[in-house]
Amino acid sequence: MEETVIVIMLKNKTTGFLEKELMSLDITENADYIVNIFVTEEADKMELHIKLSTAKDVEDWEYSAIYDYYDTGVFEGIAYTKEADDDYNPVWEAVTDYNGDTDATEKKVAEILAIHHKEIEDVYEAIKGKESEYSDGE
Repeated sequence: MEETVIVIMLKNKTTGFLEKELMSLDITENADYIVNIFVTEEADKMELHIKLSTAKDVEDWEYSAIYDYYDTGVFEGIAYTKEADDDYNPVWEAVTDYNGDTDATEKKVAEILAIHHKEIEDVYEAIKGKESEYSDGE
């Protein structure tokens, strides 16, 4: 399997600027779902933010269908998730605690990616044949 190196940066919550490199992760599966990844720090708490997407462009009708069928509850106990803004494809932001341990962070990211991959696959299966329900009749 091909390995992808992901660099995690500290993002200033006020300015939005990436300030410094915190670590690099070696990701072997599902890295193509990552839109971006960064850490924020606030009042002695650091959080890892992973923006996840579909890894491919979706058709207009699929956009709404994917959001309708995607269950963010699959991350319960691992991360909290929310929909994130994107003009073209569905995006979710998974947020979890960050402690600076490279091995633990690699395992956590790999787990989040594996869960997301399974959920996306399930969603694509669930929306097969539902184009007419989501198309506006054009």
